[in-house]
Amino acid sequence: MTDTPPDRLSVNPRSPLYDAEVLQRDVGIRFNGAEKHNVEEYCVSEGWIKVAAGRSLDRKGNPMTLKLKGIVEPYFKRAATEGEGAPEAEGDTEG
Repeated sequence: MTDTPPDRLSVNPRSPLYDAEVLQRDVGIRFNGAEKHNVEEYCVSEGWIKVAAGRSLDRKGNPMTLKLKGIVEPYFKRAATEGEGAPEAEGDTEG
């Protein structure tokens, strides 16, 4: 796995843009320079995020979302672990 988050990602497991492996690394979003914690879906190349609109739900029980346009900067809050494709750590080994 790379250190660059995907161009598009969704937190909804029913979405074709959902990727559990990427979400395990805890993706953070900066939108127009501000940290956002309620992002449901994003697209870097098109410059938009979808955020929950309060507590409103659609008829299928999913949160209603608003699409906001601007500069989207995703990043990983945690580095890849050894099993996820990161190089093996060198140095301290207990023996």
